[in-house]
Amino acid sequence: MTLRRTKIVATLGPATASLEKIEELILAGMDVARLNFSHGSADSHREKAQILRTLAKKHNKSIAIMGDLQGPKIRISRFRDREVTLFVGQEFTLSNQHPTELGDEHIVGIDYPSLVADCHPGDELLLDDGRIVLQVTDVDAASVHTQVLVGGTLSNNKGINRRGGGISAESLTDKDRADILICAELQLDYIAVSFPRYGSDITAARELVLAAGSNAWIIAKIERAEAVADDTALDDIIKVSDGVMVARGDLGVEIGDARLAGIQKRIIHHARTHNKLVITATQMMESMISSPIPTRAEVSDVANAVLDYTDAVMLSGESASGNYPVEAVSAMARICLGAELEPISTTSKHRLGETFTRCDETIALSTMYAANHFPGIKAIISLSESGLTPLIMSRIRSGVPIYCFTRHITTQRRAALFRGVYPLLFDATKHDINAIGQAAISVLQQDALLSAGDWVILTQGGLHADSGGTNTMTILQVN
Repeated sequence: MTLRRTKIVATLGPATASLEKIEELILAGMDVARLNFSHGSADSHREKAQILRTLAKKHNKSIAIMGDLQGPKIRISRFRDREVTLFVGQEFTLSNQHPTELGDEHIVGIDYPSLVADCHPGDELLLDDGRIVLQVTDVDAASVHTQVLVGGTLSNNKGINRRGGGISAESLTDKDRADILICAELQLDYIAVSFPRYGSDITAARELVLAAGSNAWIIAKIERAEAVADDTALDDIIKVSDGVMVARGDLGVEIGDARLAGIQKRIIHHARTHNKLVITATQMMESMISSPIPTRAEVSDVANAVLDYTDAVMLSGESASGNYPVEAVSAMARICLGAELEPISTTSKHRLGETFTRCDETIALSTMYAANHFPGIKAIISLSESGLTPLIMSRIRSGVPIYCFTRHITTQRRAALFRGVYPLLFDATKHDINAIGQAAISVLQQDALLSAGDWVILTQGGLHADSGGTNTMTILQVN
C-alpha cells in the first residue's frame, strides 16, 4: 500500500456542508478540514465540527480541524446597482463618509477609516485580488482620490491591498477575539491567524488562545509584504508560530506575482529549518470550481509544492463552493502521490553542519539519518505525548513512514497535518517498558504495514508521560 506523505487541507462551505459531502471528502483524502471564519455563523461551524468528529471516529481516521480567523480584511462598501465598470484613466474615490449602500462609478465607501492615513500620492491600491489597480493622486481628511490604471468590473465588498504593504490595521480584530472563543469551545486543533506583520501579532494571538482554554497550535498566514521583507522579518513570525501558511492571494497582490514563486520556496525552506509546519494555499486547483479536471499548470503548481516539501496543500473555493469538491480532493491526492515518486522527494540534505539544542531533536534527526541510510528500515515508530518528535523527524526528506503512537486524541488529530506522519492511538503506559516495542510493532503488523524480517526504529522517552522527553532510539527487527 502506497501512503501519501503530503497532507490535504480542504475548506468546508456551502458545497460541502452536509454529512454526505463531508464523508466523501474524507474518503477522497482530506486530512484537515478548514473552517473559514470569514463566512458562516458560529452554529454552522459547530455543526460541521460535530459532523467531522463523528465521521472521523466512524472511519477510524485522524482528521484535524483548523479555524481560520478573518483578520482585518479591508474592503470597499457596496454599490447602488451591486457593481460598476471602471475604465482606465478615469477618476475614482474611496471615501470614509460616503453612504455604504450608494457607491457608483465615481465613488464608493470604505470600511477602514485609517486607509486615508496609510495612503500617499503615487501609491497603488489593488482591489479584488489585484484585478483592479488604482493609483493614488490625492488624499484628504476623509477620502483617497485615485486614477484607474487597470479597469474592469468591480462589485460589492471587494478587498483592498496596497502594493508593497504598509496597511497599519492590527492583526486581530474584535471579531477574531470572539471567534477564538468559538475555536476553543469546539476544541479545534489549529487556529490560523490572518495578516500578521510581526512575531508579536502571533504572540498576542497565542495568549488569547491559551486564555480561552485552548491548546490549539497557531498557524501564521504569511500574506503581508512586511512579513517577507527580509529573512529576519520572516523568521520573527515563524519562530513564535507552530506553522505557517503560504497565503498566496493577498501576498501575491502585495508583493507582485513575479516574486511569488520564489518567496513561496523561501517560506517553505525557512519553516522546515525551524521545525515548523507549512501549508501552501490559494488557487491551487482554481479551475476545478467549474471543471471536473485541473489544468496542466495547476497540476504542476501542486506537484512543485510537494517537491519543495510542503506539509500540506490546501483547497479553498474549490471545496467550499465549487461544483466538484470531491473531485478536487481526489485530483490533489493523485498529484501528490505522483510527485512523491520522484527521487528528490526522498533525497535528504541532512543538517550535518548544524548544532542541535535539544535532546529530542538530536534523537529525531539521528533517527532520520539511520532510516535513510539503512535500507532495511521500513517504518519509524515514535512514542509521543505532544507530537513534537515526529514533527521534527518529518522535516527531513525520507520515504520511510513515521508512525506517531500517542495516547492523546488531541495529539493524534494534530499529527494529521505533519508530512509523512501517520498517527495512531496507543497508550504506552499500559505496557511493560521491555514489551512496548513488540506491542507497537504488532499494531502495524495487524494492518499489514510490516512483514517478518523488516527493521523498525523505535523512539521513546524514559518517562512515557513526559512531553519533550524523547531520549532513546532503538532498532528492532520484526519477528
